[in-house]
Amino acid sequence: MKAYVGIDLGSTTTKAVVLDGEGNMLGRGITNSRSNYTVACDVALSEALISARFGLIAGELDRSGLDDTARSAALCALDRLFRKHQYLAQLRVFAEIARRIIGSDLLARDYRGVLDEILVAMEAETSDLYAPGASRKSDFFRDLAGSRYLSFAEGSARSKRVAFDRLVGLFDKTILEVENVSAGDGAFEAHAKAAYGDFEEAPAALGVALRRASAVPLEVAASVGTGYGRQTLPFPKEQIRSEILCHGLGAHAMFKSTRTVLDIGGQDTKAIQVDGDGIVTSFQMNDRCAAGCGRYLGYIADEMNLGLHELGPMAAASTRPVRINSTCTVFAGAELRERLSLGEKREDILAGLHRAIILRAMSLLARSGGIGNEFTFTGGVAKNPAAVAALGGLVRENYGDLTMNISPNSIYTGALGAALFARRDAQRAAA
Repeated sequence: MKAYVGIDLGSTTTKAVVLDGEGNMLGRGITNSRSNYTVACDVALSEALISARFGLIAGELDRSGLDDTARSAALCALDRLFRKHQYLAQLRVFAEIARRIIGSDLLARDYRGVLDEILVAMEAETSDLYAPGASRKSDFFRDLAGSRYLSFAEGSARSKRVAFDRLVGLFDKTILEVENVSAGDGAFEAHAKAAYGDFEEAPAALGVALRRASAVPLEVAASVGTGYGRQTLPFPKEQIRSEILCHGLGAHAMFKSTRTVLDIGGQDTKAIQVDGDGIVTSFQMNDRCAAGCGRYLGYIADEMNLGLHELGPMAAASTRPVRINSTCTVFAGAELRERLSLGEKREDILAGLHRAIILRAMSLLARSGGIGNEFTFTGGVAKNPAAVAALGGLVRENYGDLTMNISPNSIYTGALGAALFARRDAQRAAA
């Protein structure tokens, strides 16, 4: 089966989308952007191809005669157990690198016993992390392993009377190397086989579906790269497309009636106007300052010792948003601390910050030509409920009741547009 790949290398995450010859989405994948962009692309593409394999398994099960409940349960269990074995494989790489690093550090050699205890504890709890109904804040290895490592390290620092900072430093050194290790092409089959072996009573149809889906060859026929870091992608120049073009086309593919697109990513904000075919007619972008972007929210989360995913829900609980004078990232921490010292509530400060960010985006939209019906919001910030609420309110206030589209997969919009360009390029070459 021929596959057409789009990769969006963003400042914080790298996304990949895989389409089939008809333009249908086979799979999608996401990972943290890394210092090694080639590995980041490989990992995102690997995740997208894994997603495609699960799609093929689902298709096989659809034809197997299993009822909906049994089919859904089998797929959910397989995915959960697959992720467990994927995590264990990454944890083994982490352990190998951490032991090598600590063995070469004269000052840290006394910590080897503590490190081994932490690693054993992390491996021992894996089944609980991936048990049915278990809640995980993130599926990124850095986030999940980092949270568990630091939790065990904190306990060890108290009980063993060792320096917690030294253990944190070891994690930071190790994870940088771990993230630059690619899983390799055989990872899906190995993890899927191990996952299937974990079933107490696996439906026979699932084993058949797994074998058939694994045997389907997925040939990458063409690929296109885009994103904030597109110039550093390991692609020839002719396989690179502008973010503006890809987000415009991707938004049009998701919502055919789209005429205006707003993308708020980690490092930049784009206001885009498109025609009925998804062709960009005008656009505006922010300057190099990260104010008004996801990166700014990251600074605020760090200042408040919160996870980025916690900001939106907390801001949404506000009853009296604070008026924010500046959204400059340089002064973000100072203004935040001043507001807190004046007794302002954290949720009210965050609500004001979200509104200030959206006001900057509204300015870009006005300069690009305003907002036409339908209006599509894309990018990672589209998952933030406070940002969505602030944007919806300002759009209604300034442009009336328009249809505002937000997809659960909005973060993949740029990669989808890139994959569509890859398919078009291949079709033109074959004509």
